Amino acid sequence: MTDNALPDETKDHEAAVDAGPMRGINTAPVSAWLAENVEGAIGPFAFDFITGGHSNLTYKVTGSDGSEFVLRRPPLGAILASAHDMGREFKIISGVGRTTVPVPQALGLCQDEEVNGAPFYIMNYVDGVVVADDVTALASLPDPSTRQTLSTSVIDVLAALHRADPDTIGLGDLGRKDAYLDRQLRRWATQWEKAKTRELPEMDEAHALLVAAKPEQRYTGIVHGDYRLGNMLSDPATGTVKAVLDWELCTLGDVLADLGYILNNWAQPGEPIPVGATAQPPTTIGGFATRDELVARYSQQTGYEVADIDYYRAFQYWRLAAIVEGVLNRYLQGVMGDDSVDTDQYSQQVVSLVTNALTLLK
Repeated sequence: MTDNALPDETKDHEAAVDAGPMRGINTAPVSAWLAENVEGAIGPFAFDFITGGHSNLTYKVTGSDGSEFVLRRPPLGAILASAHDMGREFKIISGVGRTTVPVPQALGLCQDEEVNGAPFYIMNYVDGVVVADDVTALASLPDPSTRQTLSTSVIDVLAALHRADPDTIGLGDLGRKDAYLDRQLRRWATQWEKAKTRELPEMDEAHALLVAAKPEQRYTGIVHGDYRLGNMLSDPATGTVKAVLDWELCTLGDVLADLGYILNNWAQPGEPIPVGATAQPPTTIGGFATRDELVARYSQQTGYEVADIDYYRAFQYWRLAAIVEGVLNRYLQGVMGDDSVDTDQYSQQVVSLVTNALTLLK
């Protein structure tokens, strides 16, 4: 989704996928395209759905020689076309790959919808652990010292991303650099109106308070948009981030928005989590850096002053509420390739998130 082009219309796009066991993959034409366009891809290929994503669909592709790749494509059925721009996402990981920020290597982009009913791209497969919840954190990071090391790696990678010059890595035209909060507040208010499944006056109240208290943008750079442990592949042996994933919400703008977002996701032990959350945050097991330590490390690495961080946390709670409502809407439409999800959890989570935003704002 481009930051300067909120989609005003919903594009009905029925993906022409085969009726085989793997929804979203036209096995024969996709296999032929892979063999012709991706170096080292040797068929026949096996396709496995990778769970965990709530927007674009992700598949592991294994070649006949054991080589492994990842395929990303939009959701099935009716989609917001600009929100699932495979070419844009491919461009982002290609550009960020020129920095010290660890990302999968971009290997190929197919924009011919005749191949798979929708554009898709291929990147290399990175072997790592997605530390998305407390159970995974306990199993993969039993040593608290490793959790502390991973905390430092997570914030250092974020600082490196924010220090990168978009113009020098081919991402200077990714979106407008100024007035980030203005555009985001406008965008997600509009997105909320398009995707909401019920009336929720608290969303309008939080939006009005966010507009009134909006700080001046001081630091501009690449904003990931969904930066958290659950969107990274980590190395449990070294406590380092091996790859940052899910760049579909990436844009240019106020980088402190990313810091506010990860602080919201960095729940402290014993801290209540949003009602309806689908998992207990990994940091609740203890041993990770505290929020204050993350902020201090970020400021040290970037030189940025972060006194307004509570505003950015409130903004991100409200923004995430709008995003989760969109996920709920897509699940209710049946376009996410998974009919077993408890949609009530998502509905409750939206309410809890906007309540957290209002608490910080008031």
